[in-house]
Amino acid sequence: MVQRIVLGLDAGGTSTRCAAVSLSGEVLGRGRAAGANGFSGGDPAAALEQAVREALEGVGAAEVEHAVIGLAGAATAGRARAAEIVDRAWRALGLRASPRVTDDIAVAFAAGTAADTGAVLIAGTGAVAARVRAGAVVRRCDGNGWLLGDEGSAVWLALAGLRAALAAVDGRGSPTSLCERLAAVLEVPAGDAAALVRAAHARTPAEIGELAPAVTAAAADGDPAAERIAADAADRLLGSLAALGPAAGGGEPVVLAGSVLAGGPVADAVRAGLRLGGTAEPARAAEGALGAAGLALRDSGAPAQAHAALLRRAADDAR
Repeated sequence: MVQRIVLGLDAGGTSTRCAAVSLSGEVLGRGRAAGANGFSGGDPAAALEQAVREALEGVGAAEVEHAVIGLAGAATAGRARAAEIVDRAWRALGLRASPRVTDDIAVAFAAGTAADTGAVLIAGTGAVAARVRAGAVVRRCDGNGWLLGDEGSAVWLALAGLRAALAAVDGRGSPTSLCERLAAVLEVPAGDAAALVRAAHARTPAEIGELAPAVTAAAADGDPAAERIAADAADRLLGSLAALGPAAGGGEPVVLAGSVLAGGPVADAVRAGLRLGGTAEPARAAEGALGAAGLALRDSGAPAQAHAALLRRAADDAR
């Protein structure tokens, strides 16, 4: 018997993940490949193709009913480029069902809830807040990139930590363990401002973001400078979420996504701020491929319960 399935793909800058899911919401196969967001280098169409083929390997005889692909920027300036990438991959795969391409924000929301409408706050390498309706972003705040925004993101935290460390070294700021912690990660001598600057400038923004855990760890250990940075990050993230405006009906679900909001002092402060503002306990997003698969289920006419079952199974597996 041929099994009807849907595919969910989340294509980021560093990796592409695919989930093959039954119409009842059971994950049947997974695939992973290099980044495929159109700006990650390499061949993004080949990465999509590889992730899909890997996900379908263990499924057996199956008919792909539908697919949803989350690509960063696909809903705005990158729409034409995204369509070209996906078209090439689908022709190589020989799949008949035309996929729906959306952005990674809508996919992140669907990775946390089966609700049709709500808000999502993402803080990973970058940061953005958005309101989502029917699988599409209808309003967003920030997400303007590390140079002009992404306030509260991993890159923002890392840069704030580096500035605090440099200020401590040259006497503009108070002493902080960030000097030693960041120097250790960058493998330069502690207290050597020039070496710290050279090491930071030699890294890409995404690589700078990898310093964020050192900053949040210092905050968790009670370092005053790091505590201030973490609190400021949380305030900025909550500000982006508040800038979306009140929900039309009130009581909308809020989904938190990204490494910064997975746990630690920034995530704790964001959750506390939401509770203080009367928001219900936010949902934590599962991996983006499952959110894309949830949207594909909905597009295929599967009931919302199938999407919800998919997320419940993911939450159970994470425990």
